[in-house]
Amino acid sequence: MDSQLWILGVLITSILLIVITIVKFKLHPFLALLLSSFYVGALMGMKPLTMISAIEDGIGGTLGFLAAVIGLGTILGKMMEISGAAERIGITLQKCRWLSPDVIMVLVGLICGITLFVEVGVVLLIPLAFSIAKKTKTSLLMLAIPLCTALMAVHCIVPPHPAALYVTNALGADIGSVILYGLIIGLAASLVGGPIFLRIIKNKMPFKAVPEQFSDLKVRTEDELPSLGATLFTVLLPIVLMLIKTTAELNMDKQNPFYAILEFIGNPITAMFIAAFVAYYILGIRRHMAMSTLLTNTEDCFSSIANILLIIGAGGAFNGILKASGLSDGLAQILSQLDMHPILLAWLVAIILHAAVGSATVAMMGATAIVSPMLAMYPDVSPEIITLAIGSGAIGCTIVTDSLFWLVKQYCGATMTEIFKYYTTATFIASLVALMGTFLLSYIV
Repeated sequence: MDSQLWILGVLITSILLIVITIVKFKLHPFLALLLSSFYVGALMGMKPLTMISAIEDGIGGTLGFLAAVIGLGTILGKMMEISGAAERIGITLQKCRWLSPDVIMVLVGLICGITLFVEVGVVLLIPLAFSIAKKTKTSLLMLAIPLCTALMAVHCIVPPHPAALYVTNALGADIGSVILYGLIIGLAASLVGGPIFLRIIKNKMPFKAVPEQFSDLKVRTEDELPSLGATLFTVLLPIVLMLIKTTAELNMDKQNPFYAILEFIGNPITAMFIAAFVAYYILGIRRHMAMSTLLTNTEDCFSSIANILLIIGAGGAFNGILKASGLSDGLAQILSQLDMHPILLAWLVAIILHAAVGSATVAMMGATAIVSPMLAMYPDVSPEIITLAIGSGAIGCTIVTDSLFWLVKQYCGATMTEIFKYYTTATFIASLVALMGTFLLSYIV
């Protein structure tokens, strides 16, 4: 009993250390996670060199796979940005008269969000919300909140986004299955948390026009943009390749030579590598961009991912320390004694960490470290389901600790109270819907 109390004490205080150093002392998450790793190692009685070795293995094991995928995914996202491919999707959806503007924004967020970091997606796509708001005389809140909710949903539960890919890889989940289920759950969560929720309270919401400081932001004209076919082919290519790999694993004889080929091209690194070069050609060279321009943009996008790579690496170090110190095994025994379903536990840990730390990525890595030891005790719950449960939790509770909260507030010209009432509530509802979808899915797959 004393050992269990000690393990819980070490875990809880290590998480509090991460929260306090990030929120109170404004320490970078990379440093906060490393500090907490040393803290856990010291309190669990690890030898100094063993501690260093566990941290090195944690960082290397995590980034060895993810660094290449994140780098290639960033190239794909940058090509979407500079070519106007994301705007092409939005403009095309506007022509579907049977789709309401708020549903259009959800679909734009889900499709374009596959290749864009959430903050980049908001900055890139918000002019589209401004344009539609002006044309339809719709409150900006009715468009911006569904867009941002969808971007957050796809960021948390659909690989190849870094955090979703990290959890998928750490738990040994099948990436194709997570993509397919994540898109379905993400769509349902975004529609309920965005358009449906906002329509219910529409009469109580204030009308928000486009803020004056953003009124001159322009959406490019159609003749400046790539075709819809080229855009969708580029965006969906890596997703399709990974899904083909999953289909082959389920339906093909592993001795078939063609199976090895599908396994190779459907690997996330290979799929993203192919997609990056396809994006170079279709969205760049074919539209008369010089190779020097592509090189400059590639260098720019690589400099922007250093932050996320360091955070993910430190998250891997924290996970490595938990395992090497024996805290993970002890925690698994404690969690198995709780009368709580593992899906609910995974969701609860992720949503609490996101609210506390303000980063969905850090929250998902922390939740993975806490929940993963107990998976062996619940063989009837697949790693894909737990992956979705962690992502579902990270969608919710976007509050003042999260930079996205302030980004949405700024672009909407809203008060803090309004963003809490509408955007924070929207992400929380989306998180609950995603949790319910994950529970439902667990009875089907």
